[in-house]
Amino acid sequence: MEFQDHDYTNNGSDRVNPMEFTYKMSSKEIEDFVKLRVTNKNLFSGRRNTSLWAWRAILKHMGLQHMMTHRQASKKWENLKKRYKGLVNPPDGVKVFPEAWPYFRLMDDAMQGRLEGSAPILKAHPSDNGDYLPSKPKKRKVSMVMNSNADLLVGVPEIEVSLNGDEELEEEQVAVAAAAVVAAQRDGSQEIDRMLREVDQERDMMDSERQVMEREKQVMERERLVLNRERAVLDREIAALDRDRASLERERAMIEREKAVLEREKALVAKDRDAVSRERLNLERDKTRLERLSVPKERTEGETEDDSQVSDSDIMDRRERFLSLFEKLIENF
Repeated sequence: MEFQDHDYTNNGSDRVNPMEFTYKMSSKEIEDFVKLRVTNKNLFSGRRNTSLWAWRAILKHMGLQHMMTHRQASKKWENLKKRYKGLVNPPDGVKVFPEAWPYFRLMDDAMQGRLEGSAPILKAHPSDNGDYLPSKPKKRKVSMVMNSNADLLVGVPEIEVSLNGDEELEEEQVAVAAAAVVAAQRDGSQEIDRMLREVDQERDMMDSERQVMEREKQVMERERLVLNRERAVLDREIAALDRDRASLERERAMIEREKAVLEREKALVAKDRDAVSRERLNLERDKTRLERLSVPKERTEGETEDDSQVSDSDIMDRRERFLSLFEKLIENF
């Protein structure tokens, strides 16, 4: 089981006393811790005691040499890596949410090498163990009960606190441990409240987004109906245009037929005009011939011939008038 990084929680790492308390780093301390580990990875060469000296150098640089042992720091780093790898490569069928872990981006940058050079380069060397929290302190059973926080510590078992031999330091560490337990519970409650608020905010955001999507869906549906109506109107207009085009084609064909009829009638009129002209020429010749023949040949034929000429002259006049009228009729036509 991986423990949360809160003030003083039991750490079950190997070679560490199961009842030791692990100091809870703040978010800023965890960020500095990761950057220092990545930047000073050359200190962890794998040779004897190099890991111990390297972790002590990092803890001393952070001012945590009296709060954590090198084993606890190493376990903290391994827990961070294990949590990151579990989110990056989850088991089959398991859905994970990397962004829900506040240190995912930090560890991703660390694992990808983007944090190298982001912290000071330290020097690891053997030093006096008195400057650091002892790895195997003696144990002393202390019952921590605080009247002012009794309701917070209900159900809290008696806790065995790792102490060194100094009595004053023992009392100080007992007080720190007790305060740490109370602070851990208070921080845990605050963390839960914060997570619940974040969940509520995300739910509200999702509800608002869902409402926006519903409104957009309704708008799109209305626009689709409008487009369908406009398409129907366009189809009707296209059908009307097709009908008008067909009507125009029929009228054009009719005009062409009428034009052909007019051309034929015009040809017939031209033929009639030519016939009238020829008839007029014939009449003119007949008239001239009659005028030459109208001279009196004999007096004995006087009245008979006169009557005959008058009759022929009347016939020619009528015929000439008829031709004139027919010619005018053709011209007017």
